[in-house]
Amino acid sequence: MWRAATGDAMAEWVLKVADTRGEIHQHTVEAETEQELRDRYAQQGYLVYSVRRRGGITALPALPRRRRRLNLERFLVFNQQFVTLVKAGLPILRGLELLADRLTDPRLGQHVRAVRDDVRNGALLSEAFRRQGVFPPIYVTSILAGEKSGSLAEVLDRYIAYQKLALAVRKKLVLSLIYPSLLVTLVIGLIVFLVTYVVPSFAELYKSLSAELPRITLILIAVGTTARNYVLGGVAALAAAAVAFRLWSRGEAASEKVDRVKLRVPLLGEIWIKYQVAQFARILSTLLVGGIPLVQALETASESIGSGLLRKALAKAQRLVREGQSLSSGLTATGIVPSLAIDMIEVGESTGALPSMLASVAEFYEDDVNTRLTAALSLIEPSIMIFMGAFVAFVLVALYLPIFSLADTLR
Repeated sequence: MWRAATGDAMAEWVLKVADTRGEIHQHTVEAETEQELRDRYAQQGYLVYSVRRRGGITALPALPRRRRRLNLERFLVFNQQFVTLVKAGLPILRGLELLADRLTDPRLGQHVRAVRDDVRNGALLSEAFRRQGVFPPIYVTSILAGEKSGSLAEVLDRYIAYQKLALAVRKKLVLSLIYPSLLVTLVIGLIVFLVTYVVPSFAELYKSLSAELPRITLILIAVGTTARNYVLGGVAALAAAAVAFRLWSRGEAASEKVDRVKLRVPLLGEIWIKYQVAQFARILSTLLVGGIPLVQALETASESIGSGLLRKALAKAQRLVREGQSLSSGLTATGIVPSLAIDMIEVGESTGALPSMLASVAEFYEDDVNTRLTAALSLIEPSIMIFMGAFVAFVLVALYLPIFSLADTLR
């Protein structure tokens, strides 16, 4: 059907609405624009659940970079509550209204209220979340897929399962790094105490005795007295350097340089890239299971990765896949993804089981990262203890040598 006045075609839309009793209905209707359709049904007293043009999934506009991080654990709780309300048949807007003012996280509550207001004004749920710029790209794209397929509850369930796995892996890594971090902090504190307090005290003692000191003691005392004079300035300089480095590394080019350095670090570089690949595989698998096309899923997965170097590599793979090459070929061209992961993905493509194979890649590399990190820490911890013991022994020997010499002189 054509409009003579404007020359525009009437498009067909698939509309899901809730009536005054809360029952969900789906209709296929014609309208020029989505907004016209929403206004028409809103005037009839319906609550518009979703509107999509008849056809495949269309991509969202480019996702803005997140400026602030959400508390992922509280965000998980919100999604668990939200999906429960959706499964109960409650309209989306009503569910958002119930949750918006009951969230314990003020930042999350602020964004959810903004989403609620956008949905009330006629925006799609995925578009409302996208506008906030703080929600994970995988979450926004998953909701888009749920809207287009009419299975929002199933999509949210899959995202919740993904988020639980991601949080569990992250917690395991953080817990494994707590003890070595505390150990390093204590060793540094002990070294600073010995050099800036103990050594200068012995220096004052030997100065009052006018004792002849060995060369090793003279060197240690010179270092200690100098360090005591500049310890506060040194701490301030280190803090300023750390802040400056963090600000500098936020840039895309700087982040890529830092990632290249990480990649070259023996042992730890291999652990780092495997962890990044595991994250990528997990996200891509979740999106593909949710019905997102491969090219769009690759784009969203790359946006969700924290590594600038890997994002650049995945952009190249995405371009090759768009040109018709397989995912395994595109990842091979990046030169950064481990060969075993590429082989497993190639098998998944050839058997038509790419999402499940990507999940297997994620599980394999998550276990491998955990094993290798545990082994590396089991080597690092004794090394720290040996270094601390050797340093303390050096300080004690250097400080007590003059005392032994004075004892021999008195005899």
